Amino acid sequence: MSARVNLFDNAIAAKFGKRFANAAMVIAQSPLPKATQELVSLRASQINGCGFCTDMHTKDATAAGETQTRLNLVAVWREATVFTDAERAALAFTEEGTRLADHHRGVTDETWAEVTKHHDDDQVAALICQVALINAANRINVIARTPAGAYEPGMFAEFAD
Repeated sequence: MSARVNLFDNAIAAKFGKRFANAAMVIAQSPLPKATQELVSLRASQINGCGFCTDMHTKDATAAGETQTRLNLVAVWREATVFTDAERAALAFTEEGTRLADHHRGVTDETWAEVTKHHDDDQVAALICQVALINAANRINVIARTPAGAYEPGMFAEFAD
């Protein structure tokens, strides 16, 4: 598969990408656990069918020390015993926040209660931003047909200020 457009060589996309990377840094530096950030990004990317982001977040999670078992089970997290209650709440939140059109109501009160039970206000804010950001990234890459497989952890570090 080849990309419809090379977003890395386009001046407008590169300018946007720099701001996107800066927004991602805000979340990366938040108190939301890095493992949760990567699991959330991976799950949303799976749902949205974004190969590029699935590749990226699998590799970033591995580089950060995530186990292959947990990565293999993200898509079936409800049936898996390897996730904490806080991670399970974040994954439920991610699915509901990603499948807005399917739910016709967004995140349920039950899921919100679970998320706020396990995460403080700063972590919840970061989680909301993470779900929004990864969904935007998924849409950009799916529309552009950015191919998966060539991502290397840290390759976008130069985009952030």
